[in-house]
Formats: sequence, structure tokens, C-alpha cells
Amino acid sequence: MSAPDSVHELAKARLAARAEKNFALSDQLRDEIAAQGFEVVDSAGGYELRPKKRFPTYESTRDIRPINSGKFEITVAMIIDSFQEDAVTTIKTIKEHSQCAIAILVVGDPGVLVNELDSRTSLVQLTEDFGWGESANALLRNVTSEFIVIMDPSTRFTGDAITPVLAELKKREFVAVGWRGGLINLEDDWRSVDDKGAGEVDVLFSYFLAMHREDALAARGFSNRALYYRNADIEFSLNLRHSNGRLLQIDLPLEQDRHHGYHDTDPEYRDAQSKKNYDRILERFRGKTAILSPRR
Repeated sequence: MSAPDSVHELAKARLAARAEKNFALSDQLRDEIAAQGFEVVDSAGGYELRPKKRFPTYESTRDIRPINSGKFEITVAMIIDSFQEDAVTTIKTIKEHSQCAIAILVVGDPGVLVNELDSRTSLVQLTEDFGWGESANALLRNVTSEFIVIMDPSTRFTGDAITPVLAELKKREFVAVGWRGGLINLEDDWRSVDDKGAGEVDVLFSYFLAMHREDALAARGFSNRALYYRNADIEFSLNLRHSNGRLLQIDLPLEQDRHHGYHDTDPEYRDAQSKKNYDRILERFRGKTAILSPRR
């Protein structure tokens, strides 16, 4: 496939930018070239244009480049390391019911997920597992939409879950909006969370956790020490509240299928990593009732 003249013009402009050591412009032009389906490679004679791979592959989360959300204000982002066929089912329900970009971070072989790539669905592949927290932060940093949903692949859309969430986030009264969450149980010394239904909450769970991306990054995102997802969302929520952010739980047209991330994970690893995540919560936040939402 030969590149059109418009892409050659971008490549020439990038070459000039590099000669002027304007690397910010050079990177921007490379991204524009990539958005048109080509990869620009520097050569002795100037540059070469090659058809772009359908998805990029990275060795580290730190290497991941911007994930283009296109025209969409919000991106549903998922971390997938197994059970790709189930994830395909989830992606189809998103596409059927809502208008949003979809970003998939795959650890290892993406398999059948490649068949779901289209103008609103992006995939990045990691060759090595850096843990759930670091992968979630990579998505936070690199999708280009203003808002993002960190969602578990087991969560299925049964209707439009995006429109009501965007409406709440745009009011700027709440920094994050989610489907499931609750209040820290003070009677058992912060060791559990009580689901009180819709309303302001202390924590939201990553089954479906929507947020303003810059606000989340300002609160330093998820803990990179969280290798496993469980309780990492509670720690993140309390980080948001510690930064004066309010969290809202609302009813949404979602349902949960088998939660492979919990039920099909080695129990010894699951329990050990869950405890590590919760121990950090207790060490940093226990007793700081001033950061919690009103009791109900």
C-alpha cells in the first residue's frame, strides 16, 4: 500500500521539524501520520513510510504512546490478560448500546480481540505483565479523551451507560462516578465496605469506574504497587477523596458475567495480593474520617 500525497507532506514536515530540533512538533506529526495508517521510519535518504501495524506492541507501560480516542469525549478502557472471547462479548455490548471510544490494553497475545478493532476501538499489547495498577495508570495517561472509564471485562452493557455518566461528570460536582461502591464500615475499623446504593460514597469499584482523567492523574492515579486489581480501586477512591474529590454511585444499565479476574485467579495469589493492597489502605487512611462522605 503506497502512502497518499497528504501523508508524504506530513512526513516532509516532520523531517524539517527534526532538522530544526523541534521534537514536540516532530512527535505530533508522527502521531498524525500514524492516525492515517502509516509508520514513518527515518532513513539515510530522509524517511520511509510503511503501512502501520493494526496495533502497537510495547515492552513496558512507560513506552506506551497516546491512544487516540478520536471524536469521543469518553473512553471505556479495559485491561485484558486472558479470556479474550469473553472480552469480545463485552466489547460488542458496549458498541451496541453506547457512543464512546474503547481502549484495550492486552497483556500477551490479543487473539480474537484483533477482530474487534475499528475506528472507535484501539488495542495496545504489552509483552510483559507490569501489574494491574501500572497498566491502569498507563491507560489514564495515554487515552486522549477528557473522561475515562476503567472497566472490568466481565461487566456487560444492557443499555446506554455512558450518557448518564457523562451528564454527571460534566456537572463537576463529582470527580468520579461508578456503578458499584459504598461507605467504609467504621464499626469494624475500616475493614469492609457497606453498599448503601445510589448516592455519594467513599469508594467506587472498578467494575465500572468513570472519572475526569486529569483529576485522576492529579490525585496520582492508582498505586503502581497494586499487582492485582482487588482493593486497588478502594485505595484509588480514597486518594480521590483525600484530594477533596467527591464520588457518586448511580444505577446504570450494566450486568456482571463471571468475574474471571476473581474466580479464575489462583486463590493463594489472589488473597495475598488483595491483602497487600488493603494493608496499604489501612496504613495510610484508617482513622481519617474527615475525608469520608456523609454517613447514611
